[in-house]
This record gives sequence, C-alpha cells and structure tokens, in this order.
Amino acid sequence: MVSPTQISPGFGEADLSNCEREPVHLAGSIQPHGALLVIRESDQMVIQASSNAAGFLNLPQGVLHRSLEEIEGNLATAIQPHLDRPLHKIPVAVRTLVGEPAKEYDVILHRTPENGLIIELESAEPEQDLSRDIESALQAILKAPSTQALCDDTTGIFRRFTGYDRVMVYRFDEEGHGEVLSEERRPELESFLGNHYPASDIPQVARRLYIRNRVRVLVDVEYTPAPIEPRLSPLSRRDLDMSLCSLRSMSPIHIQYLKNMGVSATLVASLVVSGRLWGLVACHHYSPRPVSYQLRAVCELLAEAVATRIAALDSFAQSQAELSVRRLEQRMLETLSEDGDWRKALFDRPQSLLQPVDAAGAALLLEDEIMTSGDVPEDWQIRKIAKWLDARPRASVHATASFATDEAEFESLTALASGLLAAPLSNSNGEYLIWFRPEQVRTLTWGGNPFKPFVIGDDPSDLSPRRSFAQWFQQVKGTSEPWTPVEITTARMLGHSVADVIRQFRAVRTLLTHDQLDQASRLVHFSEQPTIVVDQAGKILLHSESFAQLLEAADSELQWLDDLPPYFSHSGDVHQSINKLLRQGHPWREELQLNIPRAGVSKPLLVRGDPVFSAPNRLLGFVLFFTDISEQKAAASARRQLQESIHEQHQLMDLILASDAGPMFRNILASVLSNAELAGLEITDGMEASRVPEALEGIRVSITRTTELLDHLLWHLPGNSSAKDPDPDH
Repeated sequence: MVSPTQISPGFGEADLSNCEREPVHLAGSIQPHGALLVIRESDQMVIQASSNAAGFLNLPQGVLHRSLEEIEGNLATAIQPHLDRPLHKIPVAVRTLVGEPAKEYDVILHRTPENGLIIELESAEPEQDLSRDIESALQAILKAPSTQALCDDTTGIFRRFTGYDRVMVYRFDEEGHGEVLSEERRPELESFLGNHYPASDIPQVARRLYIRNRVRVLVDVEYTPAPIEPRLSPLSRRDLDMSLCSLRSMSPIHIQYLKNMGVSATLVASLVVSGRLWGLVACHHYSPRPVSYQLRAVCELLAEAVATRIAALDSFAQSQAELSVRRLEQRMLETLSEDGDWRKALFDRPQSLLQPVDAAGAALLLEDEIMTSGDVPEDWQIRKIAKWLDARPRASVHATASFATDEAEFESLTALASGLLAAPLSNSNGEYLIWFRPEQVRTLTWGGNPFKPFVIGDDPSDLSPRRSFAQWFQQVKGTSEPWTPVEITTARMLGHSVADVIRQFRAVRTLLTHDQLDQASRLVHFSEQPTIVVDQAGKILLHSESFAQLLEAADSELQWLDDLPPYFSHSGDVHQSINKLLRQGHPWREELQLNIPRAGVSKPLLVRGDPVFSAPNRLLGFVLFFTDISEQKAAASARRQLQESIHEQHQLMDLILASDAGPMFRNILASVLSNAELAGLEITDGMEASRVPEALEGIRVSITRTTELLDHLLWHLPGNSSAKDPDPDH
C-alpha cells in the first residue's frame, strides 16, 4: 500500500514536506508576459491556449479551435519551414506579425512528447548585433587558466550581457549542496560569495529539468499565472508537458523562496559537464526584468562554452596527475630491475607518493608488512583500518573525508586520519595503499540557517521556506579537506600501477625463489590480472585462475605456450611472436583479438611478455601478462567520433558564411570548436577508461547543441532567409 506521504502532489499543491515530488513540468499555466498555443500538426488546429492568448495577441475572434491559417497575421507562414525539424530538445525561434492590428512577436517552437507543437509568443524586442561581444566572451572563456578564473570571468560576462543586479556561479558538490564560487553584483548589495546552500533548496525534479531546459527566466515574482485551457491535452488526456517551455509557471515554493530573499526576477543557466549538472549561473534582479529570446539564446550558448571549458580544465588536471603516476611507475620498474625492491621508489622520495593526492601520510600494506611515509597512525592502528576495509564491499577506491567521525572505533585517529583514501592492491585481504589527511577544523558560511525548521502554512500561498538568508556560520570538526574527483582517480591509478608492479614482482619471484615457491605461486594463481609463468622451453609452470577463466580453458588444455595461438585471431602471427620470445628472447608487446566461438567471447587484449634472467646470461623463463583493453578501444572510438563531429561542424561554417549574417557568426563558431577540440584532446587515459566515452560524448553533444543555437539565432534575425539550413536534422 502506498503511504500518503509518497503520493506526488499536483503542481502548486506541494508543501515543504513533499516538494521533492512536485511535478513542476506540469505547471498548467504560464507567466503572462507571453502567450502559449498548442496545435495539432495534422490540421494546424489550436487545441490548447493560455487564457491570456487572445488579448495578448490582439485576436478579436479568440484563438481556440481555430487553424493557424485563420489567425490574423503571418504565424502559419512563419513556422511552416520548421515543421519538418525535430524540435524535441532545443526550441527554435522566428519573428513574425500576429494580430489585428498586427504586432511583431518572437515565436518559439518545440514539440511535446505527444507530438503536439507548442508555440510560445513574446513581444519582439529590437535585435542587437552581439557578435563581437560573444566572440570576445568566448575567447576569454577559452583562455581561462583555472576553474576559479573561469568562474570569475563567467560572472562578469553574464552581468555585462544581461544587466542583472547580481550574477553568481554556483557549484554543486557530491551531496548536492551548493557553493557560490564567484559573484558580480551592484556595490551596495550584500555579498553571497562563499555562501553554501543545502541540497534541499533545489529539489531533484527541478535539477532534472535544469539538464533538459538549460535557461530559465522569471520576469516578475508578483505575476498572476495565466492557465492553459483546457488543462488536459486533447492528444494525451494528461497535463501538458511544459519541460521546455520558456513561459512555464514557477513552483509557488520557489516563488516564495525568492520573495524571502527579496529577489524580483531571475535568469538561471545550467552548467552541464559530461551529462551531469555541475552547477548554475544564477542571475538575480531586484525589480521585474524581461529577457528577449535572443539574449536567452546567447546565455545558453555561453553556458555551453563554459561547461566545455570546465571539462577541459578537469581533464588537464587529470592528465597532469596521470603524468606523475606514470613517472612513479617507471621508477618502481627501474628499482625492481636494479635491486629487486621496487618499494624504494615509493618511499625514498615521499612527496612522489603524497603530492599527487595532496595527502599528509601514506602506508603500504603488503604480505603482512607495513611501510609508511609522512604523518600516519601507529602500525597496529593501520592494521585495524585494513581489517575494517576488508569487511567493506570491494571497490577500486574507498574515499571519505570523515573517517574518524563516521566510525566511532577510530575516533582517536581524528587528528591524523579524518581523511582516508584507500586503493586495494590485490584480491587478498590486508593489501592496500592508504593515504591519510588530518582534521581540518573549518567554518562553513551558509546563506541562512539550513537546519532551522520550516513552517508549513494552510495552503501553498502560505509556504515559508527559510525566511532568513543572513549568513549563518557552522564550525565543522572531525573532517578533512574533501578528496577531489581528480585525487580519487589519481589514487585509483596509483593503486593500479603498484598492483601491476606487484604482479610482475611475484611472477619473477616464482622463477627466482624456490624456497618460497608455494607462497609466490599462490599469490600468482589468485592474481586478478591474467598471468602466465613459463620455463626456458615454453612449458607453462603456472597460470593465474583469471587467465584460465579468460580463455574458458581447463588446466589440461594449457600445457605449453604454443597451445595459445588457437585462442586468438591470426593464430599464425601469434605463433611467430611466441617463437621470437622463446628462441630469441625478444620482449613481446602486441594487441591480440581473443576469439573463442564456443564461449561467445571476442575481445581485444594487450599481451606483455618478458624474459627473466638470474644473471646476464642465465635465462630462467618468461612472464606474460594479458590485459583486457575493451574500454580503451571504446575510448579511442569515442575520440574518433568526436573528431568527426568537430569536422562536420567545421563544414557548417561554409553554410554560415553563405548567409547574410555569416561574417558575424563565423568567428563565434570557430571559438566554440577550438574550445571543444581542446577539451577533447585533454581528456586522456588519466580519466578512468570506462568514463572516457561518456565524457567525450558530453563534449560532442555540447558542440552540436551550440551549433544549433547559432543556427537558430541566424533564423531569428529579421530577413535572413539565406540562413535556412537545408538539412533540418543537423
């Protein structure tokens, strides 16, 4: 049975206890600075309209149940060229005359999920040539050297374009709480810079809409909504989905929230990075403020460019971390080959292990031994932490900034280990690389007390979200500086590198150390990476269980290295490579295609085979490692697709140059594509390979969206018929 508290309220019926489920996209009304029509495309009949439509559009005969051809003006003719366009994700705008007497309107079109066409009309404002300003803004965005510098540039750019009293860049953390990273405001206004706001201020349903509808405007908090008539769509018999509507009414809770802040009008632009809502550009005004379609489209274009630059900066930081990891890995391998103790590379230069993740201390737990660097707990406490990690679900990295606070048994470690970052080194218990951060007592500045109980009135108009937004200070103890996504990914890479060296060390030790053969063999046998150890003649002495599982082979089938070629495509080439390894001692580095029809297996593998010597001329055998590179191949494919998409957008420049407004937009598109190319180049293997396709797809979608916005702006310019795109699906 469904609890009453779990039933979603209707729009405008929510209170602060259930606003998370308020269907804000089903508002059923609009802000009255415009009018809304819904037409059935088969006959272009108006089947729904806002109650103010006839008056707003100067239509003496009304609008409902009339075809567009019957409506005074040129509306039907103006929208006709766009009826074959998708219009499901980005609305398109045109400018035309409607009404009697005729008046010029901006007409914004998009489709509903039910395939009705929504037409929003707003009074036309004089067009401005913003091309030079846009180009200058894009160049500043492209050159921003850091995220903070980018945010500072962004607030200045948006305030110059929009003229709002206050502009903020607002970033969400992993828990959904927001922080004002940068601010531009009128000098007499109180600063919100550095303020934190709880995740509950923005319900999840609203956050999802922020990803779909990238720019939202509230013209006047004191507006009286104009309802949609009839309320239910004749096409679906449900409330009209208004997710992409520019005029959609705002939730009464949000309206009250803004009133409590003293804000009269807002513009909010989403910053969507790799498909995730990274943050917002929030513009506040303290008197009513209309915003033209042209300016909203420019704001969306700039927000896309900012989001792409954030992706580029994040990727660059990750690539720098990757470089430090690769250098450390090379030193470990060199030390291993020189004297067999690869651990010296980790601990002879402590900063090489601590600096990449900005930790104060680190510990290596391996084969019941502990090596440490920097400020760390006692050995017995570190072993206790390892047992705690053993009891938790296995993950590539475990990260927490409140370890000693969340786990009462470790409270005594608050000073040294409030922050814990741990990477497992094998699938055996007790083997970890762990980093520590000390407690950092800090003061968070909240925009109002987020913990003060809210008041629920008698009806939605009496809602009282936080009434005070005066700064409220919270002293936070028992936590460290949070680990950043880059630091967590770096820890994962360091863990993988150390684990890889350990596997090589153990495989070599199997050949070198007979008195420890049983222990070493067991560690190789249970290695997560497919591994083979063979003698001088190519007889397989030992293989990991993971290798047998990879090949779907029984032990009896794997006796000699020459038994392997049938498992791979181009088996003849594989046989030749094995011969070179066994007969000539040539290291084997090759990409192979595993192909086992009976098991339905086909995947790319990277093989690394090396001879092992106990002395310069005494060959003991060979060690081979196999790595599944399916994710790396997918990442490479995604890179190619991004480059192809950028090439396609470059070709669109020819179309833009052919239009009347071409010269003013060419440099804008060039800057957008340069930004995207930089972001794509800087997404390297430093990012977890499985995430690379998604990140690159986010950039590809962003440049496609930006190009569409430019195209729509061209369409919208008066008399610019030559800008019409012959390919409506581009």
